[in-house]
Amino acid sequence: MAWQLVYLSGWKPSFILPSPATVLTELWIQAQHPVLWQAIWTTMGRALAGFGLALLIGTALGVAVSRNRLLRAAFGPIITGLQTMPAIAWFPFAIIFFGITTSAILFVIVIGTAPAIATGVIAGSDHIPPLLLRSAKSMGLRGIALYRHLILPASLPMFVAGLKQGWAFAWRSLMSGELVVIVTNTASIGVLLENAQNLTDMPAAIAIMIVILILGIVIDALFTALDRVIRRRWGLVDAAHS
Repeated sequence: MAWQLVYLSGWKPSFILPSPATVLTELWIQAQHPVLWQAIWTTMGRALAGFGLALLIGTALGVAVSRNRLLRAAFGPIITGLQTMPAIAWFPFAIIFFGITTSAILFVIVIGTAPAIATGVIAGSDHIPPLLLRSAKSMGLRGIALYRHLILPASLPMFVAGLKQGWAFAWRSLMSGELVVIVTNTASIGVLLENAQNLTDMPAAIAIMIVILILGIVIDALFTALDRVIRRRWGLVDAAHS
């Protein structure tokens, strides 16, 4: 393992770069205490709340913009611009507007995630064959019925890809937020990481970073499984090789 080799090389003192065994021992000790699980519960609750709000806003925005040329011309560049902005750039505004509260964190999650979800809806709509749209309209599908029976189902594979990307934005924004916006009297993963940093406790800090990595991998695996199921159902993946 590269980590063990670097540790054995003596490149950094052990209090700066602890061994894998030391970190895993620290992670096991923390897992025996309720503080870590309370922090995970708090952080995941914020992640799901922010992502849920972004899902509603991003989906509504994507549906509104996807089939309307005027709205796309007006808001398309703004959606793209918001998607490219680093989450950390929003925190000064969020703190001034909402104060040192969970609302500031949720605001940054939503404003960073909703554009990615909206982009997924728009991209999915753009990939619908024009012939299919003309056929649906000739059968009398208009307005909400057109979205319900054609546009949204046909956009679903790209929409799920947008959700996966949106979750990545939400998770990164949340981790940044919990380090910048320290909500007092609330245990969270960001607070535990900040405490470890303040105490120069590298085994604890790396252990918390491993927790963040594991949570990110687990959620990403869930989105990947959902994406695979939908692509198989839509005939985009060969079932014999999936």
